[in-house]
Amino acid sequence: MKTKKIVIIGNAGNAKLAHYYFSNDSEYEVVAFSVNEKFITNKTYCNLPVVSFENIEIIYPTNKFDVFVAIGYNKMNKIREQLYFSCKEKGYNLPNYISSKCSFLSDEEIGDNNLILEDNTIQPFVKIGSNNVFWSGNHIGHDTSIGNNNFITSHVVISGFCNIKNNTFIGVNATLRDAITIENETLIAAGAIIMKNTNIKEVYLPAKSTLFAKLSDKITIS
Repeated sequence: MKTKKIVIIGNAGNAKLAHYYFSNDSEYEVVAFSVNEKFITNKTYCNLPVVSFENIEIIYPTNKFDVFVAIGYNKMNKIREQLYFSCKEKGYNLPNYISSKCSFLSDEEIGDNNLILEDNTIQPFVKIGSNNVFWSGNHIGHDTSIGNNNFITSHVVISGFCNIKNNTFIGVNATLRDAITIENETLIAAGAIIMKNTNIKEVYLPAKSTLFAKLSDKITIS
């Protein structure tokens, strides 16, 4: 049963997915989308109105509607961060979406405006800040701390006792050993293996696969 109403901030792929998840797995009814006036190209999205963010509180007052910022990882998540704080300044409540198909085992603190999708395993004693995205199928090890404005893609393994700071991006199938710190604005590419602390704004790339000299029909798989 839908008991609350929410406006999704965004009008692209992440917003469409947030609409799906809130509509099918939460107490919220999505009533509209909102972006800055200059980014409105159509007046509707997913058959719902798209309204100007500059005037959103006039149409959807803060005492009756919540909002959720569903923006991607551009500029190391800083666009999402800016909109998050803009919503706070307007006085909105920003709920978390935590999938009912997520194994959320931690009783520790969690912030707001987090998107945690299906098949994530959040182990005991994990602390999570605000405005993070956890795409599908990640393992977040026990006693790990996740800061704010991070984007963790899919099938990432973060071992126990890690400290993920703010505005990081961690690509698909990346692996982080235990008890390390991932500094602010670290970019970890898909498939990377991180074995030690990072420094601010470092970029980590995995070794690339090599192209074999023969075609597949010229070799035998035994």
